[in-house]
Amino acid sequence: MSRAFPFAPPHVRESAGGASRGFVASRVVVRRVLEASAILLLLSIPAMAAPCAAVAGSTVILKSEEIDPDVFVWDSKQRVIDYAAGSWRDTRDVLEHSLLAKPGTRALVVQCDPGVVKPKYVADPLDAVGIRLTSGPNKGRYGWVTSQDLRAIQRSR
Repeated sequence: MSRAFPFAPPHVRESAGGASRGFVASRVVVRRVLEASAILLLLSIPAMAAPCAAVAGSTVILKSEEIDPDVFVWDSKQRVIDYAAGSWRDTRDVLEHSLLAKPGTRALVVQCDPGVVKPKYVADPLDAVGIRLTSGPNKGRYGWVTSQDLRAIQRSR
């Protein structure tokens, strides 16, 4: 009886030739390939990400939760991520790559990337939100803020 494949049909179990061993070996290889494929398929399915704080196309108001309610609107997503993490070269870098939006400035959400901003002194990650300013002196400009700097506009019924 074959030890590698004890539940084989009788003609395979009783055969002592190399053909039955090849049959068993090929089935083992096929089974291992299928198992590996199933594992890779499961690993390739993205985990359910937390939803973004802002939905693309929605109108929001900018207002910081910090002591100063003005909001830095950054020229790139990477810069808002770096700034929130406490990493910037100098004040000149901040002034060259951001603009200051007064509290109450309206904006249209263009894009939202959940959980990519990891602030230095806050445990939970924030969303990076791409916006287009729709009011104020910088109307029409695009930029990036954190989800902490957004307020939803309450619509009257």
